[in-house]
Amino acid sequence: MAPRATWKGFLKLDEVVCGVALYTAVTASERVSLHMLNKRTGHRLQRRFIDPDTGETVERDEQVKGYEVGSGDYVMLDPEEVAAATPENDKTLSVEGFIPCGQVDDLYFDRPYYLRPADEASQATYAVIREGLRASKVAALVSGVLFRRPHTLLLRVHDDGLIATMLSFDYEVRSAEDAFADIGEVKIEDEMLDLARHIIDTKAGTFRPEAYEDRYEAALVELVRAKMEGRKIRPPKEAPRGKVVDLMDALRRSAGMKGEGNKADAKATGGKSARGKSASSKSTSGKKAAGKSASGGARASAQRKAS
Repeated sequence: MAPRATWKGFLKLDEVVCGVALYTAVTASERVSLHMLNKRTGHRLQRRFIDPDTGETVERDEQVKGYEVGSGDYVMLDPEEVAAATPENDKTLSVEGFIPCGQVDDLYFDRPYYLRPADEASQATYAVIREGLRASKVAALVSGVLFRRPHTLLLRVHDDGLIATMLSFDYEVRSAEDAFADIGEVKIEDEMLDLARHIIDTKAGTFRPEAYEDRYEAALVELVRAKMEGRKIRPPKEAPRGKVVDLMDALRRSAGMKGEGNKADAKATGGKSARGKSASSKSTSGKKAAGKSASGGARASAQRKAS
């Protein structure tokens, strides 16, 4: 568990109150961190705010925020005014209701947090809420002010704890209808569909996150290592470019078939056949819906020495 909580407060279900703490569930802090340097001196650069008209550095106590209403025209907001617009924060996540676990579209999932009891005295209440959710097979919608903004979170059981996933606001999620509006109707031959099903069946598996490597991160670690050790840097091999091929031929080859083949062969190797029918795909949705890596020790060592 992370040594420091991101947020501490209370979880409130009617008259039931439980002290809780949020911990970041996903972090990029383990990634290699690169800094901007002066190429000539090797010194790390500093970032400053410059007024483009005067060329002078603007110190922190002279900086304010502003909203652009026209080209070069801004409404200026003082820090006190921005602070006054921040909702009142009572450090409480209030349960608004309960819904089936799978009801919220994944598109609305923003950021996951581990929600734990804040102290030993809160563990019993926490356990009652957790097991109540588990027994009822539901998730809780909770709301509260986090990081100066009001947020809605989806609270779900996860092993012996709870996951609180911050949800995006409706206006932040783009319409799937707009995204797929120009995709036309396509008639799909029975053989094509059978071949596609066969390919899918042969590649069925399970999700194992440890099997997927961040190749960019691993390449950065190796690059830093090589530079530190004075080794020659080898340029990466150019990836082969895909060729545009006939769709039916590509499906047959992917299914392990050679040459032209025939529909009987395809149906013998495929799954269920959609006999006498032609499938079509068309975007009709009117709602918003859409669709470690290098060794930790090596990464940490390279990061420390490279910083």
